[in-house]
Amino acid sequence: MKIGRGLMTLEFRVQHDVATDADPAPRTAPRGRVRRVLEHLAARRTAAQLRRLDTDLAELADLQRVLSEARGVVDRGWIQHAWFAYVDERGRTRTASSAAATEVAGRPLVGACLVGAVVDAAGGPHAVHSQPVQRSLDLVWHALASAEGSPVTWCPAPDIRMGRVRDLTRWNDSAGRTAEQVSGLLLTAERVALHESDRVAGLAGALRSHSAGVPVLS
Repeated sequence: MKIGRGLMTLEFRVQHDVATDADPAPRTAPRGRVRRVLEHLAARRTAAQLRRLDTDLAELADLQRVLSEARGVVDRGWIQHAWFAYVDERGRTRTASSAAATEVAGRPLVGACLVGAVVDAAGGPHAVHSQPVQRSLDLVWHALASAEGSPVTWCPAPDIRMGRVRDLTRWNDSAGRTAEQVSGLLLTAERVALHESDRVAGLAGALRSHSAGVPVLS
C-alpha cells in the first residue's frame, strides 16, 4: 500500500511462476530410443527380405527338379501335335491334346510333347494351371527366346503366357524337330534356373553381410 498526494493507492505484487507462464518446452524422445526403433524396423525389413529370398531359392530348386523330370519324360517318349500319348483301357495307344489332357489322368503315359512333359513332371494334367507348371514354362520359354544370362521375366500377363505356350508348342511341332533338341532345351532351362538361383543366393548373401551385427528380428 502506498500513500501519496493525499490519495491512497493500492499496489499488488503478484509473483509469477515462470515455469507455469512460459510455453512448455517440446518433449523429445531420447536419441538412443529413436535409434533403437529405427534399427528394429530395419531388422524386420531385412528379415522379411531374407525370408522371401529363401522362399525363391526353395522354389527354384523345385523347378530344377521339375525340368529334370520333364527331360526324363521326353527321353522315354516324345511326340508332336499332341500333349500326351497314353494307353487306354483296351491297351491302345491314344493321344490327347491340351483340351483333352484330363483324359490322361491315371493312365500309363508313353509319350509327351515339350509342354506336356513339363505338365506331367509337375504333377500331371490336374496341375496344368499350378505355379510349378507356369514357372517351369517361363524358364523353358526364356531358354528358347532370351539371351543366356538375361533376367527371367516371371508372372507375365495371362495372354502373354498363353502366347508363350503357343510358341513352345509350335517349336515342338516344327518339321525336323528331334527329341534330342527338346531334351536339350529342357537342360538349358535347368541352367537358367541354376543361374537364377545363384543370383538370388548372391542377393541373400549381400543382404546378410550388410546386416551383420544388427539383430534380425522375426
